[in-house]
Amino acid sequence: MADQAKNGLRQVSSILVSQPKPSDEKSPYFSLAEKYGLKVDFRPFIQVDPVSFKEFRKQKIDILNHTAVIFTSRNAVDHFFNICTESKIEMPADMKYFCISEQTANYLQKYIIIRKRKIFTGRRTATDLIEILKKHKNEKYIFPCSDIRKNDIPNFLKTNGYNYSEATIYRTVASDLSDLDNVYYDIIAFFSPSGINSLLVNFPDFKQNETRIAAFGPTTAKAVKDAGLELDIEAPLPNAPSMTGALELYIKKANGL
Repeated sequence: MADQAKNGLRQVSSILVSQPKPSDEKSPYFSLAEKYGLKVDFRPFIQVDPVSFKEFRKQKIDILNHTAVIFTSRNAVDHFFNICTESKIEMPADMKYFCISEQTANYLQKYIIIRKRKIFTGRRTATDLIEILKKHKNEKYIFPCSDIRKNDIPNFLKTNGYNYSEATIYRTVASDLSDLDNVYYDIIAFFSPSGINSLLVNFPDFKQNETRIAAFGPTTAKAVKDAGLELDIEAPLPNAPSMTGALELYIKKANGL
């Protein structure tokens, strides 16, 4: 990406969000762009590739030998049921589903009839879901996940002696960003350590210079710092629980509004 000289708090006119463009026209990113006259672009820095059925079989996991599934994302739902289809497995009616959020639970209806299933739903975080898992220690859990995943749920299951299998069913890899080589943005917003890794894989000689970096969540913030980059905007904040909220606070200050 184009080099710029780094020098203090500077005005913001462009933002690159390292996620897919929102399908909702009422997305707060669009409101932010309109309100402050900003150019806001979207580009996923990471992509998800499925693990082949052959690779899955090497893990020697019998899906039907479990009584409950833990889902922490829609990607996990999609890839898990794709594996089931390739394995010619029909999920039994008494299988239980533990979902990290209501959105993830609702997404299950793409594959099963929700009203006929036992579904347990967290509010939004792994901590919420763990509180529910504590009440169901006697299940045999399968935890479908990416090769890059957070440790909180697997560590909880292992530490507390739960019967579980961890199944790697998809991989998180860096997207090809070569077309951004000479493109400059005032702010790049990141949402996972994988996004930071993608930046460095695509641009190993990346110089931050005038680019300000925004990070959502402590693990992403740590990845920014570990990469030797300067973290300018951190979210969530007590007065700004979302990335757009944290960005707006910074823009008001930087643009003198």
